[in-house]
Amino acid sequence: MLTATEIYVQYGDRILMDRINLVVGDRDRVGLVGRNGAGKSTFLKILAGEIRPDEGRIARPSGSSLGFLHQEMELPKGKTVLEETLTAFADLKALEDRLAELNEEIGERTDYESQSYADLLEEFDLANHRFQVLGGVNMEAESEKVLKGLGFKDKDFNRLTDEFSGGWQMRIELAKMLLQKPDYLLLDEPTNHLDIESIIWLEGFLQSYPGAIILISHDKLFLDNITNRTVEIELGKVYDYKAAYSKYVEMRADRREKQMSAYENQQKVIAQKERTINRFMAKATKTKMAQSMQKQLDKIERVEIDQEDIAGMNLRFPPSPRSGQVVMEARKLSKNYGDLQVLQNVDFKLDRGDRVAFVGQNGQGKTTLARILVSQLPYSGGELTVGHNVQIGYYAQNQSDTLQSKLTLLETMEHYSPPEMTTRLRAILGAFLFSGEDVDKKVSVLSGGERARLALACMLLRPFNLLVLDEPTNHLDMISKDILKQALMEYDGTLVVVSHDREFLGGLTNRTIEFRDKHLYDHIGDVNQFLEKRKVTDMRMLELASQQDRTAAAAKPELTFEERKRLMRAVQNAEKKVENLESDISAIEAKLADPEFYSRSDSPAIMEKYQLLKKELELAMKEWEEAHLELEEGN
Repeated sequence: MLTATEIYVQYGDRILMDRINLVVGDRDRVGLVGRNGAGKSTFLKILAGEIRPDEGRIARPSGSSLGFLHQEMELPKGKTVLEETLTAFADLKALEDRLAELNEEIGERTDYESQSYADLLEEFDLANHRFQVLGGVNMEAESEKVLKGLGFKDKDFNRLTDEFSGGWQMRIELAKMLLQKPDYLLLDEPTNHLDIESIIWLEGFLQSYPGAIILISHDKLFLDNITNRTVEIELGKVYDYKAAYSKYVEMRADRREKQMSAYENQQKVIAQKERTINRFMAKATKTKMAQSMQKQLDKIERVEIDQEDIAGMNLRFPPSPRSGQVVMEARKLSKNYGDLQVLQNVDFKLDRGDRVAFVGQNGQGKTTLARILVSQLPYSGGELTVGHNVQIGYYAQNQSDTLQSKLTLLETMEHYSPPEMTTRLRAILGAFLFSGEDVDKKVSVLSGGERARLALACMLLRPFNLLVLDEPTNHLDMISKDILKQALMEYDGTLVVVSHDREFLGGLTNRTIEFRDKHLYDHIGDVNQFLEKRKVTDMRMLELASQQDRTAAAAKPELTFEERKRLMRAVQNAEKKVENLESDISAIEAKLADPEFYSRSDSPAIMEKYQLLKKELELAMKEWEEAHLELEEGN
């Protein structure tokens, strides 16, 4: 068991944890919940031994292992994705290296009758048996399986980790942790950087996890699917419920209702007794009786109502100015980042009042199209027409990170505010839970949730009738998410929202746009109807189903996995060959541009090489074209 005893943490005048206790069993699935700033991440760090409490202690069985995924992890540089993931098997890799050494030594020895040779064979046999039992032969296959589950593709395995964003690096760290299977797995917001299909895959993996899990998440559906116990941290106390999140919400409301009822009943009894005591005190003959009753009253164990943090944003979007019927229309829109094409000839029409969800794997172009729609990113080809009187409100995925750290909250609002709104800035900040001296705080001292609230407040300073939100729920606690969703349900303009939070999207939109393979697929209904209509809950199954549909329609045999793998390798090799040849040819052409080159003694040989390289390039281009065409036709 993992045990926290009498944990006390105080920051300045604020008591963050007031002698809290918690016991986590070997197979417990614990959801750790509470408001932003309640101390969830701090408590997880204390359980992991990363920080020490002011008082109290943490204990777990000797020899047990613990893995902790938190928000500030950094990977070492210089390794490929697969190499870094395989570090999860450090002990097995060391055993594999030792087996290689033993094998080499056995091959070189000739003293077959000696005791040392026999000892060598015995060591090899024991090491090899242990390697097999621990699954050493499956290290790479297991690593690839987990990486694919978290959204990586085959072509990513040999890329350096340095090339990936922080969100993707977090996935690598998560993959390592899942492969290590620690006895106690501590996860702080693991779904923040995952797309829907990766979240669903992770749910399946964790449901059969052999150890204990302690999980912080603001994704209600994820918590419901993983946990069987909810521990709430509120105002320095912990409240333990033997239920997943949705059931915990009901139990919590029921507990507080019974607590309030018991409190009110006791207050009536106390008031009645106090009135009787006061009457008796006024009579000399009853004074002794009154004193006795007072002693009895003093001994009553008073019912206390647990303190509750119910503060929430007062969020309401202003009425939308009327736009034209067609808000925005894209025709044959394409977007390239250098040689990488993200969107290819897509059509997209947004009518007044549409409420659209963008869903799909990370990297498929959801944020790209959102940024194109709000004119923050140029497109590479096609047309984009903006309708009459369209006024855009935009909340970017990293919106809170764009706030200037050196400014105060009030200065930040003044920076974004039109002149006519300046007199209302303090009131708006108050509605977003920033009151009194809070407005003079620097942005740099705010938590992630506070920054998100401030960014939302800034967005409301100007009128808009098209609202584009990219991952708006990141860093928001459950109450803030619910308030935002309710405000969006009442918003009367046109809405586009990019999100991986199924519970948040549920019922919020009436169209779902799936991004896949550089194209858009338009579905009527919200994300739940989209998944239900296709009779699957895993978007990888959606992709596989659509591939099978296309294959059946094409009346051509589908490529086997090995054939596709061979062709992909051929395409990649040809591309690399073309790149190298073009580089060599460019280097020679630079020499040819120098008039003195032709007087050099080695110029004939270089010219001959130049002609040879051009022929090789022609052949390489042909190889690439044939392999690429065969691959396209087989898909």
